[in-house]
Amino acid sequence: MIIQTGMRTDIPAFYPEWLINRIKEEYVLVRNPYNPVQVTRYSLSTDVVDLITFCTKNPERMFPYMDYLKPYGQYWFVTITPYGKDIEPNVPDKNKVMESFRKLSDIVGVDSIGWRYDPILVNPEHTVEWHISQFEQMAEFLAGYTKTCVISFIDIYKKVERNFPEAREVSHQDKLKIGKAFIEIAGAHGMTIKPCAEGNELEAYGADCSGCMTVKTYETALHAHLNVPKRSKNQRNGECACLLGVDIGAYDTCGHLCRYCYANANTEAVKANMRKHNPDSPFLIGESQLEDEIHQADQKSWIDNQLRFDI
Repeated sequence: MIIQTGMRTDIPAFYPEWLINRIKEEYVLVRNPYNPVQVTRYSLSTDVVDLITFCTKNPERMFPYMDYLKPYGQYWFVTITPYGKDIEPNVPDKNKVMESFRKLSDIVGVDSIGWRYDPILVNPEHTVEWHISQFEQMAEFLAGYTKTCVISFIDIYKKVERNFPEAREVSHQDKLKIGKAFIEIAGAHGMTIKPCAEGNELEAYGADCSGCMTVKTYETALHAHLNVPKRSKNQRNGECACLLGVDIGAYDTCGHLCRYCYANANTEAVKANMRKHNPDSPFLIGESQLEDEIHQADQKSWIDNQLRFDI
């Protein structure tokens, strides 16, 4: 099965010690974000966990612990954008993150890492031309260290509307101009553009619109075939074909405090939750409670060990 760490928070950037403690103890407890008394216990044994996925904006803090991850398959998405502190207050400078990206690629291999340039927002400071210029410089630096670049355009969720009121949807014309330019630049540097939940329009220009965290993505990283149960193929919406896996993170816990974030309600909630973090707890935030209803997840390996021949 697949364990996801990054849809709700950035565990490598802020909670690496906790994750390694969970791996050492081979289990983690996860609260249902919509019914907190419901708790699921997931085994982290390599007998049932085939691959761990990471979505991060700063992988550097995980580097001292990479040996603990060796027994698992891994897939890393590292988000690197050229925005400033006015939009991404606590994200390291893009040049530092790009250096970390190349180091991480050398550790896990080019099939186990992808670059995310998202979300793309357009305004008088961050124009279409600015994005294209920045992307070209970054793609040149990351060439040879990944084969994949995922892009998406900003979505104005309720949380985004509250925390980033000046943000606006990107026009269809600008989406098309940026998408076409990025596809051409990425191709020149050995990368394929994968739009995230953006429909199929860019496919005609060379984008791969099949999804960014698909079964094929994980099979390529594992160099193995997966027999994925149908019930596990969850989709966020009709435009998402990704296998998101089981997320062991928690909302309102990411200290990057990006203004476009859909996973943080507000800064105060994040700070309050981070104060409750105990790296020795089985929960990312807080401890066990008397009213907790804990159930063990039904888990098994999805790797197909049957010998196959390409004819």
